Amino acid sequence: MSEDLELSTRTLGEAGPRVAFVHGLFGQGRNWTTIARRLADPTEAGPGHRVTLVDLPNHGHSPWTDRVDYVDMAELLAGLLASWGEPVTLVGHSMGGKVAMQLALRHPELLRALVVVDISPSTYPETGGRTDDPYEEASPFAAFIAAMQAIDLDALATREDADAALRAAVPSDMVRGFLLQSLVRDGSSGWRWRLNLATLGRDLGVLRGFPEPPPGAVFPGPVLWIAGADSTYVLPEDRARMDELFPAVRLVRVKNAGHWVHSEAPEVFTEAVRRFLDGVEQRHGLAQVEA
Repeated sequence: MSEDLELSTRTLGEAGPRVAFVHGLFGQGRNWTTIARRLADPTEAGPGHRVTLVDLPNHGHSPWTDRVDYVDMAELLAGLLASWGEPVTLVGHSMGGKVAMQLALRHPELLRALVVVDISPSTYPETGGRTDDPYEEASPFAAFIAAMQAIDLDALATREDADAALRAAVPSDMVRGFLLQSLVRDGSSGWRWRLNLATLGRDLGVLRGFPEPPPGAVFPGPVLWIAGADSTYVLPEDRARMDELFPAVRLVRVKNAGHWVHSEAPEVFTEAVRRFLDGVEQRHGLAQVEA
């Protein structure tokens, strides 16, 4: 992966502490727009934040690459954050959460704080197996990719036709709508996926993993871990590793929410992040005074 690759971004808010969001597999920065707008707006508790939404490689408007690698993505993101010249609070969901964790453990100086959304620093099985729960969220992504690749884009007439074609493999209306955000008109010539489906499908095993951090690596800053109570991505047995790598972690489980917790419970999610950010800024301000 080239170090010269430039990630596509969009920023909401012109002032305030910096916050960056990185999406999960099949996502893009725009998925966070509503939450970003809320965090960018000032409140009675203080000024708003300058929120940057990042498209990771092979997603959204960012370039495609010939492989998928968490350390590569973390280094690319680190270069972007370093260019801003100030510490950032980084929020990452699922795949983006693993990228964010890798960055925090390799470049802790770039971050003021970290928010990890429904993912753990662990390797996930190809099909089920983490629990005895018949609802296993880690397994359907290969089927999602196959279903998207099976759509004949040259013959596709409408987005509704694509939705119907995905329904068997992706029964959730919410998830289908999420996937279809990456299906776009290619000028007047037809449709295309903004997702690099071939590379993502080939390297799906890489995405299920979590590269071993550098020896002794720890992120000492404040960390908020938000998990869906109905999700199997963050299990009790993951907590020891979370505490080892991120000793200042606080775990919050959101009731009636699964893996896409920020979409299923947006108000609860946004409030949890806002309160965390307020606390981070209060601690930062106190540290500056004491210095």
